[in-house]
Amino acid sequence: MRMPDLSRIGDRERLKPKSGDEPHWHRLRQGVYLGYRPSKKTDGGTWFARFYDADSNRNKRMRLGDYGTLTGHDVFKQAKTDAEAWAATVESGGELARDMVTVKDACLAYLEEKPNSIAEGVFRRHVYDDPIAKVKLDKLRRHHLRSWRKRLEKAPAMLSRTRDGEKRWKERAKSTVNRDMVPLRAALGRVLMSGAPNTDAAWQEALKPFKGADKRRELYLDKGERKRLIDTACEEVRPFLKALCLLPLRPGSLASLTGRDFDKRTRTLTIGKDKNGIPRQISLPQVIADFFAAQVKDKLPTEPVFSRNSGDAWNKDSWKNPIKTAVKGANLPNAVSAYTLRHSIITDLVRVRLPILTVSSTRMIGVSVISALASLRAD
Repeated sequence: MRMPDLSRIGDRERLKPKSGDEPHWHRLRQGVYLGYRPSKKTDGGTWFARFYDADSNRNKRMRLGDYGTLTGHDVFKQAKTDAEAWAATVESGGELARDMVTVKDACLAYLEEKPNSIAEGVFRRHVYDDPIAKVKLDKLRRHHLRSWRKRLEKAPAMLSRTRDGEKRWKERAKSTVNRDMVPLRAALGRVLMSGAPNTDAAWQEALKPFKGADKRRELYLDKGERKRLIDTACEEVRPFLKALCLLPLRPGSLASLTGRDFDKRTRTLTIGKDKNGIPRQISLPQVIADFFAAQVKDKLPTEPVFSRNSGDAWNKDSWKNPIKTAVKGANLPNAVSAYTLRHSIITDLVRVRLPILTVSSTRMIGVSVISALASLRAD
């Protein structure tokens, strides 16, 4: 039986539903087909992609959606593009060609590439125990993620914990929602193509960040306030805080450093984890190198430079409460956080007239920056 030409609007409109809800197939190239299943109740229908996998001798199928906002020839054009892109992913051995079925599978695969990242905590708190985790990737639609986002927005954020262990909560800020959506968007983006705009297949549209939610960190601590914060902090977190006052690194980058990243002989520090993911090496002045040498003494190369009493590395969840306690004890503004220290150091560097492009560079920290830091270090 001759296959219909789905590119012709008239041919599509004359198609009748097949038994077993099997789509009508249109051959795009060898082994790759575009399918269309007309609706039994309304105009239009649902589009599918099919790929023949010679290795497994099986056909793989993916539901593309109805492309409800598109009309005429635009529907076929977008469906054809999506089908070919999906087939290319499977054909090249992409993630969906393996044992990746659900949203949770996509998150776990993402963590294999980015272990010990902030994403791990986000997935644990907001994905794995949520209904979204069990949604199959080939069935994932914009309405699934819109529902997940609403649940995320309503979930309270922990503000602090009392000495008795009682948790205190606050309403989740839009900036927090934006940050918590990033890991899931990244995990799904690795394995799914973006859906056609303004359709339910456009899963990515549900994860667009709130505009204007992320405000600049204006809070500044002078050298005396930073020293008071360090002196007030418990012994466990004190070295980590002091390091934040010595180098303008993001807290996550500092926490990820291991013994092998510091070379005592050459006084160099290799920073392998940062926002842009590009490793870089910096030379430290003697006073800062001595501080790092004290931290790695008797530690294995794989152990964290700044560790907790348990031996584990610091992370966002573990440093938050000790810093909050130190902030309260030092009588500093409640909004002070680990990032406040980085902002304060960068502000100092700008004030000593170091070029702002040099200070804000994420690729390298120049000798001029380190020299300036030596004169601004916390005692």
